[in-house]
Amino acid sequence: MNKVKFSSANNKITFGQEVLNSKKSSAAGNTELFPFRLVVALLCAALILSIFLALGLGAVHISLPDTYAIIMNRLFGIERPGTAEVLRSANASIIWKIRFPRVLLGVAAGAGLALCGSVMQATVQNPLAEPYILGISSGASLGATIAVFIGTAIPLAGSISSVSLLAFLGAAGATGAVLFLASMGGQATSGKLILSGTIINAICTSFSNFIISVSGDGNGMLSIKFWTMGSLTRGSWNNLILPSCIVAASCIFFLSQYRTLNTMLLGDEAASTLGVNLSFYRKLYMSAAALLTGVLVSACGMIGFVGLMIPHIARAVVGADHRRLLPITILMGGIFLVWADALARVIIPNGELAIGIVTSMIGAPFFAYILIKRHYRFG
Repeated sequence: MNKVKFSSANNKITFGQEVLNSKKSSAAGNTELFPFRLVVALLCAALILSIFLALGLGAVHISLPDTYAIIMNRLFGIERPGTAEVLRSANASIIWKIRFPRVLLGVAAGAGLALCGSVMQATVQNPLAEPYILGISSGASLGATIAVFIGTAIPLAGSISSVSLLAFLGAAGATGAVLFLASMGGQATSGKLILSGTIINAICTSFSNFIISVSGDGNGMLSIKFWTMGSLTRGSWNNLILPSCIVAASCIFFLSQYRTLNTMLLGDEAASTLGVNLSFYRKLYMSAAALLTGVLVSACGMIGFVGLMIPHIARAVVGADHRRLLPITILMGGIFLVWADALARVIIPNGELAIGIVTSMIGAPFFAYILIKRHYRFG
């Protein structure tokens, strides 16, 4: 096992983790801090428990037994003795119509954003890459802002609206701009990608703020606050279908790409020697990440730092082999955002904090930690 180091003419970044070859590791024995199957089982159990516990939290507290009875009745038609009154109460409507789709949207968004972060870190060979930092989230938010203020939030096909469409186009445009800027003057390097993402992030944010300032639309300003600060309040059964399907499809796709992602960690020269067309896969993976980010931003707004924190935590547990890393990242992302949303609902009495604020309050110190403690060097 070798330490993975990424270098260019002007910078050198140490990823701080080891790339594991699945066949060699299985023959040599288990080298992770914890057995992989045990971690998966524990995280699946933790995710299910987190969902049930989070359903009871909010302005109206609902006990875990009542929550369990309501969910089992709605999903499987099970009615235990003594629960008839609970099933007919207002709490049943609160759980099933409001909180359950909201929590499921949090699971999908957390899993999708964490997956995007892990894939982008391998794709651009930089441990600091994620949709928020690379400007993809800002591009999606700009597209959603344009849709809100020009009044095009009308259904196009099924649950797809012009807000979702323009959010995706904004994410795709930001992705293309980042790749274009990073490729100017020579080959795109990890440092140039991060700097390009910072530029695109600033441009998209400034244009969003400009549109808000000149619109003079009070209702539009309240709507755009949802996009810029992030929230799961729009979670409903109708709004859950599209994000869940896109996240599920993305998870299946990237789980099948672990060999290529592992090869990317070795660097451009090694990948070319192994016959991997990094230019093609980089564009493919960034485009898929842009699609996923655009859909999630259209549903939840901008939620930063999830894609930065969760992959690093997952690597500390199971290593850098994407065959193990991606499933753990997906589960951890879902758990994290469920609890971040629960905290946002209870931290202010009789009020609610934007979930993007909660993730930023946690993510900013973590960002500082990996910069200082891990000694990543730029230039």
